[in-house]
Amino acid sequence: MWNRIYALFVARNTEFFRDRSSLAWSVLLPVLIIFVFAYAFTDDNPQKFKVGIVASTNSIMATQNFTSTRFIQFIEFEEVKPNLKKVERHQIDLLFDANSFSYWINQTSPNGYIVEKLLIAAFTNAPQQLQQNIVEGDEVRYLDWVIPGVLAMNIMWGALFGIGYVIVRYRKFGVLKRLRATPVTALEFLTAQVISRLWIMLAVNVVIFIGMDLVFDFRMHGSYLNLFIVFTLGCICLICCGLVVAARISSEEVANGLLNLLSWPMMFLSGVWFSLEGAHPLMQKFALVLPLTHVTEAAREIMIDGAGLVQIADHLLVLGLSSVVLLVIGAWIFRWE
Repeated sequence: MWNRIYALFVARNTEFFRDRSSLAWSVLLPVLIIFVFAYAFTDDNPQKFKVGIVASTNSIMATQNFTSTRFIQFIEFEEVKPNLKKVERHQIDLLFDANSFSYWINQTSPNGYIVEKLLIAAFTNAPQQLQQNIVEGDEVRYLDWVIPGVLAMNIMWGALFGIGYVIVRYRKFGVLKRLRATPVTALEFLTAQVISRLWIMLAVNVVIFIGMDLVFDFRMHGSYLNLFIVFTLGCICLICCGLVVAARISSEEVANGLLNLLSWPMMFLSGVWFSLEGAHPLMQKFALVLPLTHVTEAAREIMIDGAGLVQIADHLLVLGLSSVVLLVIGAWIFRWE
């Protein structure tokens, strides 16, 4: 069994490395994206102000004046404590509790300074006194924030199209029909494809990470081993998604459409490019269904917050269970012709 899997593994690797254009593109695309976002958004990223607010049932006039300020996005929270880290990490510019008239601000935030002045101006003639609270924390560059998502997105493209499109092509040109005449089982064939694509994607991303880290000095507060585990599980899960798509399809056009149908929503709704804070609740819940969301969030928590495996256990559990379920479904519905 393992001899057959190894033979298929070697054959797939040889095919990939002989296709030098695909190999070069899988390395150059994420590098180009990182350079673009490093120089386009690191210093002058034009974003409107974001203020978190714990709303009160009895809102006074001063609070209403503040919340009616233009060009500020107000995001309602139920509690203060769980959201203080968002002020620390500059995900929101200020957090205001309308019940106690207290607000939390990071003094290193330029946007927070401006929003604080607007809040104080709204309460100038109000009898209530505002209570300032300082939250300390380093500013997270947009580059530091977007890097985990870019790496995860590169894994997504390579996993979905590197597996899904290739298997469909094999079926179309009769390669799978020939393999069916051999002792190779569907599970052995799919296992070899998963292992082959897995190590290639991980190797490519390790090279990209090291090279770009030397140039931009990414924020990395967590364990490199934990980050490797996250990307490994994410890669397996996304490969299994590609297997399900390619399990029965023989048309490259149909496969390309379905793979794009999977990848584009993940790219825009998984928090790769922008935070989903303030987005519609249904969109936030839908994002939790997408594997790329869990890969991106887990990687960010490790790199930016220094989280351990216990803190990201929920993401790992979702990715692990999804991988098993998708692999079983892919093997079950797989056809050679």
